[in-house]
Amino acid sequence: MSASDRDAPGVAAPRPSMRLPEAGLALAGAAALVLAAWAVPWLKFVLTIALAKGVAVLGILLLLRAGQVSFGHSMFLAVGAYTVAFLAPAVPEALLLLPLGALLGGLLGLVIGLFIVRYRDIFFSMLNLALSMVLYSLLEKLYDLTKGTDGIRVSALTFAGAVPDRETQEWVMFGLALALALGFGLLVRAYLASPMGRALAGIKTRETRLEFMGVSARRVLLFAYVFSAVMGGAAGTLVAMTTRHVTPQLAYWTSSGELVFIAILGGAGSALGPFLGATAFELVRVYAAAAVADAWQMILGGVLLLVILFAPGGLWGMLTSRLRGRA
Repeated sequence: MSASDRDAPGVAAPRPSMRLPEAGLALAGAAALVLAAWAVPWLKFVLTIALAKGVAVLGILLLLRAGQVSFGHSMFLAVGAYTVAFLAPAVPEALLLLPLGALLGGLLGLVIGLFIVRYRDIFFSMLNLALSMVLYSLLEKLYDLTKGTDGIRVSALTFAGAVPDRETQEWVMFGLALALALGFGLLVRAYLASPMGRALAGIKTRETRLEFMGVSARRVLLFAYVFSAVMGGAAGTLVAMTTRHVTPQLAYWTSSGELVFIAILGGAGSALGPFLGATAFELVRVYAAAAVADAWQMILGGVLLLVILFAPGGLWGMLTSRLRGRA
């Protein structure tokens, strides 16, 4: 890896010495989230949204490993969320809606990916942005179907055939989001350690060399793109089932910008980075909005600026640096 790659914001490479404690850190982080949700009940909602966005940002992490950034990745969240909104009246079972949302997100990712993996760098980013805005416009204009900017209220959901009370449902959603975060985190870690996952770095640095070795860079990037779309769809279903309200704003470019913001904030050196970034992002936003209602965006921007200037590896890079220092 070149010096420029190591210094890029949010894309610091994982160090082999940190592989072993990563699982312990993940379990410790999960326990800390559960404790926080138990101690401060209203945080369950915030942390569930943070975990859902962390799952979506895992997809951004995969693309960053290939040197590509998607400024339209929230369209897959919108697909997952509207899957819940449209199907909940007929299929209220959350455990069925979740895989359906992930599947439809993956199918859209496959259709778009077959076209978009031919492009790189700014063209890749802008095409994703353009497609997400097309979806946003459709969701906004097709009022008879989507209710436009008013959005759709999600019908009551069942969990394994039961209709829990509000507090129990909040715990179920939090547990479901935490389980998916751990599951997708393990899958992403295993994928990045596989030959196909390692080939993503080749797309970023020496794509021509991959082709000479007989490895199709387009196929490698397509698989990563579809995988990221599946995670985006799953994240969208979690958001819809948690907020119980779906609007076209989910597909807007600012929502995609949040995902990229979180990816840089958390760091792409590990599968834990997106969840560190998402949790910090949501907590800073909630407390900043409560303290300085008119300037919380400025506070978030300041936090990101400090991370870029003083911790190019993101929060994960800061954490691993401290652990190495103590060791």
